[in-house]
Amino acid sequence: MESNFPLRKIIHVDMDAFYASVEQLDNPKLRGKPIAVGGSSQRGVVAAASYEARKFGVRSAMSSVLAKRNCPELIFVKARFDRYKEISQKIRSVFFEYTDLVEPLSLDEAYLDVSTNKKGNPSATLIAKEIRQRILEETGLNASAGISINKFIAKVASDINKPNGQKTVNPEEVLQFLADLEIRKFYGVGKVTAAKMYQLGIFTGKDLKTKSADFLGEHFGKSGHYYFNVVRGIHTSEVKPHRIPKSVGAERTFNENLSSEIFMLERLDQIATELDRRLKKSDIAGKTITLKIKYSDFTLNTRSKTLTYFISDKDLILETAKELLYQEELQNSVRLLGISLANLNTAKKEKTKTAQEAILVQLKFDF
Repeated sequence: MESNFPLRKIIHVDMDAFYASVEQLDNPKLRGKPIAVGGSSQRGVVAAASYEARKFGVRSAMSSVLAKRNCPELIFVKARFDRYKEISQKIRSVFFEYTDLVEPLSLDEAYLDVSTNKKGNPSATLIAKEIRQRILEETGLNASAGISINKFIAKVASDINKPNGQKTVNPEEVLQFLADLEIRKFYGVGKVTAAKMYQLGIFTGKDLKTKSADFLGEHFGKSGHYYFNVVRGIHTSEVKPHRIPKSVGAERTFNENLSSEIFMLERLDQIATELDRRLKKSDIAGKTITLKIKYSDFTLNTRSKTLTYFISDKDLILETAKELLYQEELQNSVRLLGISLANLNTAKKEKTKTAQEAILVQLKFDF
């Protein structure tokens, strides 16, 4: 490798089309058919799509109208999050049979550090295979996995052989794997960033690696440093069993577009009430309030204000959100409003990295 950094045995487990697969599991009539979890109304959004639906270009976060247009035979199923959480708990219980270092990213995916594990198995590849089999036995659902020396590469690798497969990137294979990787498949590179990279002549990891840290910083700001490191296999983030939230928020999508700030005030009060409940439940306060506005044409606008003190009180949050709402004129009618609180008082709970983490751990890895 090109730099000294910790080497770990990381597995990223990602359930295959989780919500949709649960619905097909519970209702045999849906198996083999294109289904979408979400609302079928004009205002509906796809939360998840089965692989049968994905063949038609149906994707999560797509409007239900467009999804139906792409796949006329699409079957919409109402989301049942209690059921998804129930199965997610079963899956996590399997993880904990192998290691206590489990970092859930959502109900359907997690990182596991198995550098040392409860089974005493030196092969992360075999552990991942065993975990996927155990999940199938416990839930009837398929999972895919990526295995490598850090979280970034494991995350990317888990998509390579989906569905119901796994990919191991051994230490000696890391640099070539990243060099050959299409830039849009780099975790953290979205459509907008990918388009910008294409304009700069960056199409693969090999292209990215030719760019200097200064060049990437100039064009991508702080993210440039991240891109410079990950293409060299450098990603030192640990698997954190207790992830500390960086923001807390709540939002609402409306059945009818709202065209005046006056009509939005009642909705903001409801959103602030929900946010207040979540803050109190977690005993969290923050300094930065952000108002999220999604217009009827799906254009997204955010407006933020940072205070000099921590707040968690609903009234203060609501007043600031109102101030942000009136900050500038609306560009269009509004379909969604959200309020979030960031710059939280949880920052002091973050553990500082030890000097030991910065040195190369010399291990012979049996992946």
